[in-house]
Amino acid sequence: MGQPVASRGRAATPTLGKAMLNKYARAFFTRVLTPFAAFLIRRGVSPDTVTLIGTAGVIAGALVFYPRGEFFWGTVVITLFVFSDLVDGNMARQLGRSSRWGAFLDSTLDRVADGAIFGGFALWYAGGGDDNVLCAVSIFCLASGQVVSYTKARGESIGLPVAVNGLVERAERLVISLVAAGFAGLHKFGVPGIQYLLPVALWIVAVGSLVTLIQRVVTVRRESAEAEAAAAAQEHGSRQQGSQEHGSQGRETAK
Repeated sequence: MGQPVASRGRAATPTLGKAMLNKYARAFFTRVLTPFAAFLIRRGVSPDTVTLIGTAGVIAGALVFYPRGEFFWGTVVITLFVFSDLVDGNMARQLGRSSRWGAFLDSTLDRVADGAIFGGFALWYAGGGDDNVLCAVSIFCLASGQVVSYTKARGESIGLPVAVNGLVERAERLVISLVAAGFAGLHKFGVPGIQYLLPVALWIVAVGSLVTLIQRVVTVRRESAEAEAAAAAQEHGSRQQGSQEHGSQGRETAK
């Protein structure tokens, strides 16, 4: 495994844990979890291991409970493992070390966890939920979430800032979906009508993700055109300067 990562590579994109906890709650849980993080470090556990276990817990919560319509308990399990996002970052800060591998692992496993959550919804609606439209919406949420993240990463990899956040990013997708799923699960405890929260949330996430994707594509297109125009202007300026210098040298020779 790579060296622990102080920031876990997520300064730009909130993690699942950070998405679900506001800044005051994060500060509280950071203080609470610091002794536990220190305990794990003393036992030789790495932040990467905590990240892997947390992701496995999210996958289990999503793919074991959601396809059976157990949205409340699935969300409870996912929320418990969400705290791994806080623990691994805390451990890395205590160790004071960072690595590209840790950042890569964190980002990659985030996508795996996202896919499991929306995949769980899709499996429910393809089976016991018996709603092909909502199954398709869930799959769209899964795919669009991956593509939205990819557009930013790809734009940055070719040297563009991709200076846009978008309407619905990862934090919003997860909070809206998980909160709605948790409440929708209360239908099995006798709360009437609340099961409709999840379909509404999935439609909101689907539309918001589409808008965000369009925003990022348009931004990359604009920034790409601006970068190419700036490069062309610089090249033209360099040619003009070279021509002027060549002309000056020719006049000096004639003298």
